[in-house]
Amino acid sequence: MITPKKRLSRYNPASENFKKEEFPFYWLARLHGRYSQAMEKALKKIDMDIPRWRILFILKDNGESSISEISIHAIAKMSTITKIVYRMKADGLIDTNPCPSDGRVTQVSLTETGRQTIEKIQVSTSDIFKNSFKGLTEAQITRLNGMLETIFNNLPQD
Repeated sequence: MITPKKRLSRYNPASENFKKEEFPFYWLARLHGRYSQAMEKALKKIDMDIPRWRILFILKDNGESSISEISIHAIAKMSTITKIVYRMKADGLIDTNPCPSDGRVTQVSLTETGRQTIEKIQVSTSDIFKNSFKGLTEAQITRLNGMLETIFNNLPQD
């Protein structure tokens, strides 16, 4: 008889019963890789890349954000985000200003060019999103998001 403990061990890479195809992170890594490849291909056609796309969409969703807030949502080092932000500013996609309440904090916001670029990105990548969730109901997507959020919150932050 297979015990519940033994059944669960096949998901643990440290177990002799481990099966990579049953390991959620195996599928998450493959999913992320395939998604990144598709996004890179679509974004390249409009002279865009994933890091800049990510920043633009964080700003679209959050409005004005500090560089540290962007780095949290992008899950990237603040120094990396800072470099990208200043390149994007030079390209006219975003603007930066010191925070009125704390001059040490840089606030980032979209420019009109940045908003127009978001529209181009949405057109260029819409099929990726539409096809990715084909066959899933809204309830399934909501449940998936909830499970992924739980796993994310269970992982160490640093």
